[in-house]
Amino acid sequence: MHLQVDSVLQSILLFPVHLLVWLYSVLSFLPWYYMTGAGQKKVMSKRVKARSTSGCTDGPYRSIDHFDRLAKEDFPGKDTLDKLFDHAVERFGDAHCLGTRDVLSEENEMQPTGKVFKKLILGEYRWLSYNDVDSVVSQFGSGLAALGLQPKSTIAIFCETRAEWMITAQTCFRHNFPLVTFYATLGEEAIVFGLNETGVSHLVTSAELLETKLKDILHQCPKLKHVVYVDQKKVSTEGYPAGTSIHSMQSVLELGVRPEHVGREIVRPEPSDLAVIMYTSGSTGRPKGVMIIHSNLIAGMTGQCERIPGLGPKDTYIAYLPLAHVLEMTAEISCVTYGCRIGYSSPQTLSDQSTKIKKGSKGDCSVLRPSLMAAVPEIMDRINKNVMSKVQEMNIIQKTLFTLGYKYKLEQIKRGYDAPLCNALLFKKVKKLLGGRVRIMLSGGAPLSPATQRFMNVCFCCPVGQGYGLTETCGAGTITEVADISTGRVGAPLICCEIRLRDWVEGGYTSKDQPNPRGEILIGGPNVTMGYYRKENSNQDFFVDETGQRWFCTGDVGEIFPDGCLQIVDRKKDLVKLQAGEYVSLGKVESALKNCPLIDNICAYANSDQNYVISFVVPNQKQLTALAKQRGIMGTWEELCTHPEMESVVLKEIKLVATNIKLQRFEIPLKVHLSPEPWTPETGLVTDAFKLKRKELKNHYLHDIERMYGGK
Repeated sequence: MHLQVDSVLQSILLFPVHLLVWLYSVLSFLPWYYMTGAGQKKVMSKRVKARSTSGCTDGPYRSIDHFDRLAKEDFPGKDTLDKLFDHAVERFGDAHCLGTRDVLSEENEMQPTGKVFKKLILGEYRWLSYNDVDSVVSQFGSGLAALGLQPKSTIAIFCETRAEWMITAQTCFRHNFPLVTFYATLGEEAIVFGLNETGVSHLVTSAELLETKLKDILHQCPKLKHVVYVDQKKVSTEGYPAGTSIHSMQSVLELGVRPEHVGREIVRPEPSDLAVIMYTSGSTGRPKGVMIIHSNLIAGMTGQCERIPGLGPKDTYIAYLPLAHVLEMTAEISCVTYGCRIGYSSPQTLSDQSTKIKKGSKGDCSVLRPSLMAAVPEIMDRINKNVMSKVQEMNIIQKTLFTLGYKYKLEQIKRGYDAPLCNALLFKKVKKLLGGRVRIMLSGGAPLSPATQRFMNVCFCCPVGQGYGLTETCGAGTITEVADISTGRVGAPLICCEIRLRDWVEGGYTSKDQPNPRGEILIGGPNVTMGYYRKENSNQDFFVDETGQRWFCTGDVGEIFPDGCLQIVDRKKDLVKLQAGEYVSLGKVESALKNCPLIDNICAYANSDQNYVISFVVPNQKQLTALAKQRGIMGTWEELCTHPEMESVVLKEIKLVATNIKLQRFEIPLKVHLSPEPWTPETGLVTDAFKLKRKELKNHYLHDIERMYGGK
């Protein structure tokens, strides 16, 4: 009875709101439509963006904006990365280039669980101009040469995302030192392997990584002679191998300005020279070093930048993703090329609510107020769940108004329109979580769910471009156009490359499929890299066609729509055949079930000797704790995760979500293990782009796999 009364009251209260929204829509639509050019945007969204050059359904598909030939460079004659940077310095000299916040103080904060978290209070951003960076690059290059580094000799960087990383990269590009990159979270064994495989004699790192990770393994790298740490603080040089010299970046800069080293001739690179050997963190096995030449990166960035309208000096980019990832590295080099300023951050200091920001002080987004931002789906999913959990804490009127506004704007966006009044009244506060000025977000690294993409569109009032590319293609492949209002797709081929579909009969995908052709995605163009370093046996995924164009076989399965846009539908390596003969795509199952509010992360697993799928789940702590409380189940977080009843609750929710999104019966996990610890790159269970490391996850949960399959 009470529920009925509440419902009637809610309807009465909302009637004037619905009436007001209707009146506003009627009165404002025509002026808004013509003032904002909404009609033209709808036309752009529906236009054909790419088509087959051969007329065949398997392609190759090429952007209609560069249909005659593939684009190789954006600035004529600027065919190497050092030329791009020199061009930027000439154009933007005294403008802000790279910015870093000072740490004003550090405090230890005791958590209710008894854990101690380090909290930071940070100052404003301090900026280096383009001229400043140019000067440091010259000095650092001279200093490294004085330490014996020769042109075309490799130098490694093992460092967090920060201004010194980009300074080191630009130094290497100018002086023709091929740069070997490693993720800051890469394991010790993988680092030793990469350093020895490339035979580097010089390494750039941070003081923290030097003392916590490198100190114990340098004796395993006999060819490494010089280690440069980029921090201002003093580091003890005791306890290192006798043949290894430890230098501060400042001392190398001072070495570079000595009279005997100034004016030393610089050997500039050619477009075909090696620019980067990028070690992927790898979801399976040992890391592989992808060989990227200057012309590869120039072509890839030409394609990427064409999809970002208005890129230029008015833009501010927030840099916090791993710079050893091709998405972040090419994004930052592109920003420098076009005169944007880059403010450095980290996932722990990104927003006011981030884990390392002291309550009451400002996170990096609030201070920097970026206009451009790249993100991996994992981070967007996290933002989505945090905002929606705050909505659940609102009173009934606030929650109802937010829901009404959200649904109204969602409908408008689906039709290709906007809701300016909702933006001003409801979503302004949400926008401020990321500084309030973000005009474009770019997602890459993994599939972004349509629900999360729509959430970001609605609450942060900006388009979310979803891209698809690999380290092997310089991160370039496809990116959705800003005007494209569809979700779940990754856009049309960039102007630097083209895409073909190769039949995969075993998986059930062919170019004759209806309604759209499907198959393994092959990417071809000047952005396709030169293969894996010293891995001749692994280079079968690369080939050169009869015209001399390089291609890469991605292992991903795609579907091409009539407008030339691509959707990723499967991955060959994620396909498992069950005992009864059904094929299960683990990636498809995971992507679908991540929409479940109880799940923060999930790994589906299937054994070919069994006839059902199981799963490991990192549950949402807030949601699961609330459900446990409703059922009278008490205990620590670890105890809740191992409680049989809570496993049943999550499994029931999984089945409900799976049924609603029409997963096949055999695709739905029948058993679940709840993990109290989140999966981060530091745990070694996911890559730096938060892709699952299936082999490591299998080994980590071996006991639970045996239990769920009725073993021990």
